[in-house]
Amino acid sequence: MSDLAANARDYRMSELFGNLHRGLRPETPLLGSHMWNSMGAVAGGMTNVVDMMFDNWPMAFQLIEGATHAVQSPSGYYGFRTMRGFDEKNSILKPVPSEALSYVGHHVDHELVENIEVDCARRIERMENGEPRRFLLTMGGAGAQRDLFHAIVEHVRPMVDAGEATLFVNLGDHAENWEWLQDEMGSDAKNVHTHFTWEDTKAVADEIRTGSAEGIHVFLFDNTFHAVYSTNYLMRVVDVLITKPSELAFYPIPKIFNERVGGHEAWGAIRSAELGDGTVEMRSIPETLNAIDLIAGEHDLMRLYCDSIVRNKQIGIYDGAYHSVALATGTTWERPVS
Repeated sequence: MSDLAANARDYRMSELFGNLHRGLRPETPLLGSHMWNSMGAVAGGMTNVVDMMFDNWPMAFQLIEGATHAVQSPSGYYGFRTMRGFDEKNSILKPVPSEALSYVGHHVDHELVENIEVDCARRIERMENGEPRRFLLTMGGAGAQRDLFHAIVEHVRPMVDAGEATLFVNLGDHAENWEWLQDEMGSDAKNVHTHFTWEDTKAVADEIRTGSAEGIHVFLFDNTFHAVYSTNYLMRVVDVLITKPSELAFYPIPKIFNERVGGHEAWGAIRSAELGDGTVEMRSIPETLNAIDLIAGEHDLMRLYCDSIVRNKQIGIYDGAYHSVALATGTTWERPVS
């Protein structure tokens, strides 16, 4: 449910941890990467809260009266401004005040934005040198889309054996998914390179940044922080991210979009496809496998995506995190002239 009733329910729930913020000065800048965090801060009396909205599809539960909303896209801005679809009867609602919304661009980690040119250049260099295309497959949640996930692994395995692809699989902190994948792969699971600590993951990523990478690599962690950040860290050393069009749709890396899990993810794929840094949404397993074959075996799409990512950086598409900090601190931010 994404109407205003859900918004009111979530705010009342978030009031329960408002006390966590009452020990801080009310004007202290606070950036919330999830609306419940921002709601709790507002409920605790904080007056300088920036809600970094994490989706492109307007959803009522992300709005917080008393916060500034950092929106990632123009279409998202319009949707939140008009509260489109926020009433269960689809009534036309009074718009959100313009001063409560700010279009900032995509929320992306500094190290990813800062190194876009060098990382894309390395992708093109690996491609021109005939190195295996590096795919990063992410599996989150409770193991949604296991059939699709298994089909991708099975499809890429012969490509790995032929030296056409390298596959990195991040299972996050879901050990049951590794048990499942081992059963699916059978005796071939013994050939998988496993990385179950952050130290090992970082060492591998650092090694292949300028070195070679082969085989199938599985990453699994015992905590959420390493599980999530490992994807961010690995992004810089891989060529293509395979993911559903959720929060990762906004990141500056060539992407193949699997079919959405939630309806709200549809506009993430649309945004990326039109910006030129990812495919359209694949609506079936054969479509996903076809995209893998095309991007692994041909050169034009990789060039298109990498060129688009570099241009997008130049016009500030990926600067949302910087602008969000500026909103919270009452300052302005401009991309330095290179």
